[in-house]
Amino acid sequence: MILNQLTIVNYKNIADARLEFAPKLNCLIGNNGMGKTNVLDAIYYLSLCRSHTGQPDQTVIAHDADYMMLQGQYTRRGVAEDVTIGLQRGKRKTIRRAGKEYKRLSLHIGLLPVVLISPADADLISGGSEHRRRLMDMIISQGDSDYLATLIRYNKALEQRNSMIRNEMSDPLLYETVEHVMCDAAALIHARRLAWATEFAPIFNDHYRAIAGSDEAVTIVYTSHLSDAPLAWHLNETRARDLAIGYTTRGIHRDDITLSLGAHPMRLTASQGQRKTYTVALRLAQFDFMARQSATTPILLLDDVFDRLDATRVENIMRVVATPRFGQIFVTDTNRDHLDRILNTISGDNALFHVNHGNITNQ
Repeated sequence: MILNQLTIVNYKNIADARLEFAPKLNCLIGNNGMGKTNVLDAIYYLSLCRSHTGQPDQTVIAHDADYMMLQGQYTRRGVAEDVTIGLQRGKRKTIRRAGKEYKRLSLHIGLLPVVLISPADADLISGGSEHRRRLMDMIISQGDSDYLATLIRYNKALEQRNSMIRNEMSDPLLYETVEHVMCDAAALIHARRLAWATEFAPIFNDHYRAIAGSDEAVTIVYTSHLSDAPLAWHLNETRARDLAIGYTTRGIHRDDITLSLGAHPMRLTASQGQRKTYTVALRLAQFDFMARQSATTPILLLDDVFDRLDATRVENIMRVVATPRFGQIFVTDTNRDHLDRILNTISGDNALFHVNHGNITNQ
């Protein structure tokens, strides 16, 4: 898949930009805070209907504007695709494909697969379990619409149960109705996550070794309450405690991934370079997994990816992504020398852009 043209209006600090992209490598250079990351975030938003930062929709509109608009013109499986997202202050966003508005945003997820590597990926190691669940859900959902619909159904039922708990409702029949939906959904989600982890682990290990240039063994292990017993058993077992605490304490919304280097947890023993290598390898493995699940090659976004990596690991990353299977790539950096070396490494039709206070020019 190729993003041929991107139009940005009033998105964060970018007031107005119309960009024509090269089919292979697109580099964006500029000082920190100038808007390089916002360009990548706009591409991400067109794919996943939200900012990668997780900030509320209304906050992505430029401070002095009443609306924002993003439009992407793509070539996907040899066919032209036009996607537009519009958002006015105080209103819900609209997403249109070929001029026709989606009835549900979830129907769009997976059409334009994207993988973003950014400094925020450090949270995958040092942050709470919600970051690692989001990783699983993002990867699986972009290739499995049934999984996404089931996840939405589970979360709605979970919120219903938590609301009943907060309101101190005690009727077992009401709980049984909501929990039946949760249990059916949780069984499918657990099975899909378990299958994903099994297939994903060796892909991830290969990428880590390719970047690190060593035989260091890395592991990724999926952990879930449902690995011990069905959700119905857990909900029955913890109902009294849940009522006392005020929320549902067990379920697939508490799942996690254990990330290790050798026999040790990454968050406790790894150096900054090892952590960065680990998260980059996770994202490159995400790319490969998604490409295997779909006939559409994802777009790869590399945001300040080379910080805290030695020259050898940088070269190893570029050697990996330079292969034809990686398709279109976007890279940001503050260092022109870095980008010049990258441009010289990857053959094909490439482009360089300069970003300064939200203004973007082709170099």
